[in-house]
Amino acid sequence: MATNELYGQSARLVDLIIIQPGAVVSKVLIERPTGTVTLFAFDKGQKLSEHTAPFDALVTALQGSVDITLDGMHHILAAGDVIVMPAGAIHAVDALEPCIWLLTMIRS
Repeated sequence: MATNELYGQSARLVDLIIIQPGAVVSKVLIERPTGTVTLFAFDKGQKLSEHTAPFDALVTALQGSVDITLDGMHHILAAGDVIVMPAGAIHAVDALEPCIWLLTMIRS
């Protein structure tokens, strides 16, 4: 279930989640039938193994750096960088340092 704390409020995204030692933390900010917005915090070395998703997704790096492998190609994202992951693309995530990033998934 999405959090209601942001409704009608402004906030710094990096202040809404805490990087935990040796962990992956996620926080759903918006959840609708048409898509989700999820904030992630990865400690250095934390990974999501290769997988696919049935919908397009936008990854926005907010803090630190993260390696997004997309169909076998590595893309290093630092704060302010984005990448669009097309539906069905094989992708993986590897935190090169403690990082926070935002995933916006659009369902069709």
